[in-house]
Amino acid sequence: MEAIEIVAQMMEISAITAPKTKGENFVLVKTLKGEQLKQLANAMVEFGERKHKHNFDRDARNILKSEAVVLIGIKGAQTAGLNCGACGYPTCGDLEAAQSVDDEFRGPTCAYRLLDMGIALGSAAKTASLFNVDNRIMYRVGAVARDMGLVDWDFVMGIPLSVSGKNIYFDR
Repeated sequence: MEAIEIVAQMMEISAITAPKTKGENFVLVKTLKGEQLKQLANAMVEFGERKHKHNFDRDARNILKSEAVVLIGIKGAQTAGLNCGACGYPTCGDLEAAQSVDDEFRGPTCAYRLLDMGIALGSAAKTASLFNVDNRIMYRVGAVARDMGLVDWDFVMGIPLSVSGKNIYFDR
């Protein structure tokens, strides 16, 4: 559906132009559609089984019924340099020196950069809702998109899009 593609593009614009800490942008966007959605859904089921995690299959069923998925994430996000401790480390230098974890997501990450991503996700979801396109922010989509190599971002979430008589992302 061409309208969904236009809404997805508008969502990407919303995420890119959302306010960012110190005006520094580490937010990235990508839209998946067509065959990529089937591959993603299949990989979600497999990932849940492999990792012994619940509800990846449930969310995969939603992806199969979706027209598109907008991925929003961050990569290489530098600290904001505020030494605020919100990340759990006393200083930004301590965060930067911390041992990196790379499982479903890569971290640790500056709390302000995660907030930037959250604002971008909210802006994109709001844009979809302005056009009455059903959507839901999903962590599982992002974890599997990384695992599949669809993106090499540090942290990513997905927003699937659907147009139907009833929102498929609720009452699951």
